[in-house]
Amino acid sequence: MEKVVTFGELMLRLSTERFLRFSQAKSFNATYGGGEFNVAVSLANFGIASEFVTKLPNNEIGQTALRELRKRSVDSNNVIFGGDRLGIYFLETGAGTRPSNVLYDRANSAMANIKKGTFDWDDILKNATWFHWSGITPAISVGAAKECLEAVKTAKKLGITISCDLNYRSKLWKYGKSPKEVMPELLKYSNIILGDIDTASFMLGIDKVNPNYQNLKTLPILYNKIFEICPELEIMSTTLRYSVSASHQRIGGILYDKRNIYDADIKEVTPVVDRVGSGDAYMGGLIYGLLKHSNDKQKALNIAVASCCLKHTIYGDYNLISMNEIEKFLDGDSTGKVLR
Repeated sequence: MEKVVTFGELMLRLSTERFLRFSQAKSFNATYGGGEFNVAVSLANFGIASEFVTKLPNNEIGQTALRELRKRSVDSNNVIFGGDRLGIYFLETGAGTRPSNVLYDRANSAMANIKKGTFDWDDILKNATWFHWSGITPAISVGAAKECLEAVKTAKKLGITISCDLNYRSKLWKYGKSPKEVMPELLKYSNIILGDIDTASFMLGIDKVNPNYQNLKTLPILYNKIFEICPELEIMSTTLRYSVSASHQRIGGILYDKRNIYDADIKEVTPVVDRVGSGDAYMGGLIYGLLKHSNDKQKALNIAVASCCLKHTIYGDYNLISMNEIEKFLDGDSTGKVLR
């Protein structure tokens, strides 16, 4: 039986209502989310056993966050408690030509203050088949980066598949280290990477190349530069997002496995309900696809793109979509008719 363990920070999300600006808001909608947790929720919805490892404050907000994990059928057995607060992010949802805006309030959060050795990774990963992390976790703090490295080293030692969503956030990385000082050592253990070529190049400290994702003949050469630096890398996938406006997205995807390159048809997504977490939905779909269709990478990619597209119709951070709905979408049922 497959089991996927993810590691990261769960945050309280406070978003403005009805596309209001921060300066107009009289109240905020409170939900929870976080890149790695969002992936775990997607996988649980798809029927994959998933576990989220994090640290929460031992107060009412931390307990409420824990209940959110359990409500979404995500294993919380290795959640620990301590620290003073839960990280928060504020979301001003964009519309039309006005983009969304995110403000972080996560300094000194429970996860930001973890130290190397906080978690017993040998025990946590003993029954896992897959470990997932993202570039957000090592961007939080020195301690979070070191603990993430311990996790990937243990996963490598145990022969577990390791995936990473690069998830570069320019508003993070505030503790004196740049991505190229931290990410290369983490990425050298990863088997699956989600991200675009230039973001990977930036994090690995090599020159950007401004790839043309429409030219499938030249892409393998560019992807191979990442594979050369990351010795354990088996698959790299890139979400293609063409933003017509905040309310209209065009979504596709690329997957490369050192031998073949696959691409998925571009899908029109409009109107957008909530695009936050759509990359995590892609990652969840990709992990599911590679677990269940390991010999059909085109199918795995198509599932990832469909998952990403459907997340745009769901309010909140995580993707509350079933695999049955994804299969219907892939079969051409995207009319949105009422099901009776």
